[in-house]
Amino acid sequence: MHSLPILSLAIWLPIIVGILVLAIGNDSNPGPSRWLALIGSILGLIVTIPLITGFDNSSAALQFEEKAVWIDRFNISYHLGVDGLSMWFVVLTALITVITIISAWEVITVRVAQYLAAFLILSGLMIGVFSTADGMLFYVFFEATLIPMYIIIGVWGGANRVYAAFKFCLYTLMGSLLMLIALLYLYTQTHTFDIAAWQAAKIGFTPQILLFIAFFLAFAVKVPMWPVHTWLPDAHVEAPTGGSVVLAAIMLKLGAYGFVRFSLPIAPDASHHWAWLIIALSLIAVVYIGLVALVQHDMKKLVAYSSIAHMGFCTLGFFIFNSLGMQGAIVQMISHGFVSGAMFLCIGVLYDRVHSREIAAYGGVANTMPKFAAFAVLFAMANCGLPATSGFVGEFMVIMGAMKASFWLAFLAATTLVFGAAYTLWMYKRVIFGAVANAHVAALSDLSRREFWLLAAVALAVLAMGVYPKPLIDVMHVSVADLLAHVAKSKL
Repeated sequence: MHSLPILSLAIWLPIIVGILVLAIGNDSNPGPSRWLALIGSILGLIVTIPLITGFDNSSAALQFEEKAVWIDRFNISYHLGVDGLSMWFVVLTALITVITIISAWEVITVRVAQYLAAFLILSGLMIGVFSTADGMLFYVFFEATLIPMYIIIGVWGGANRVYAAFKFCLYTLMGSLLMLIALLYLYTQTHTFDIAAWQAAKIGFTPQILLFIAFFLAFAVKVPMWPVHTWLPDAHVEAPTGGSVVLAAIMLKLGAYGFVRFSLPIAPDASHHWAWLIIALSLIAVVYIGLVALVQHDMKKLVAYSSIAHMGFCTLGFFIFNSLGMQGAIVQMISHGFVSGAMFLCIGVLYDRVHSREIAAYGGVANTMPKFAAFAVLFAMANCGLPATSGFVGEFMVIMGAMKASFWLAFLAATTLVFGAAYTLWMYKRVIFGAVANAHVAALSDLSRREFWLLAAVALAVLAMGVYPKPLIDVMHVSVADLLAHVAKSKL
């Protein structure tokens, strides 16, 4: 046990600051709200630093545990803890929150306090998902994340925002209801909501199959996997820049994390039984969605489809059941958090100036915004999986893991490198390079100091992960080995 309740601080500090921001909010003088939100998000990041410095890489057990009785009658606990599978996601969430607060600084001018408070509260709830060790607490945090994101899209989004927000909520809720039934079934079998007890429980093959299907429907929508992905492009296109960043960087990871925490360890026999289906759907996401991305005219929609293809890589890595694949999938999730977040930030920079996301509205941006063009090309290369960027490490590990399972799996997975390069570089060629296309582009001003340092911070993270991924992999190595050993043992 750690002397300070670090995970509780990471969860509740941003939520409390968010409520305070709401309380002092005043659109005629948004300065205090902005500064309080920024200080709150930075403090939220600082309290996660002991997770990195004090984490024991040699243990697969939960660390930084906190436990208190919540609902005694049903054996529901306020039980928190992180292991190698979840620790980096807590830190990533806190860091992305700081980035989104800064990205909104001069951009959001309507209902500023409510916008910033929604992101702070959402940050705390998402950290709760990654750090809970109790099934009912997980469900509460998992569902509660919908509310701030629904508000962010529905209030500050584009022209079609209400439709996109409603579709996002409806899709996710329908899958989650089946997960609730699965959690209640597990409670009837074990008389506890402790996730570790569920993972150790002996469950028959038929119940495992049904549990796996329930979890699959909840998490596949959240990832999102093909064919339940159609809410994501709409949500991304309509969401404000900060909403797109958090949606791509963190919220999609909640579904992939659910597979690792619930589907694989609780229903290992069913996971092996249905692995072919998950692999097939993952490969369709990699290949087919990559082709769909090629024909997009809207920059945000293109990056949204790119996210679906990259998340397909993560689910593929989980279900080939080897260490390289699973570690690669987790590295890919963290990398995608930075890279896709950065791409949406870049699109946001252009949108703030021109108020168009159409690729055809641009051309020759490098002539008027050289600093922006340099960052944009770096992030484009990372999205393609260029060596020495974070995008390469995870993809390479998953392809290597797939090669251990089957050459053809690896071959199909590797097509993402081709399609990723095709749609990303095709977009950037038309937006960034060439002659100045029109008067809008000719009048563009380069990055402000705030935008420059924001993109520089993300670029540093992308390069650091690409050049030296060892700290990431060392943290997850033992936990991944433990999970694979657990999944390899039949419960029958």
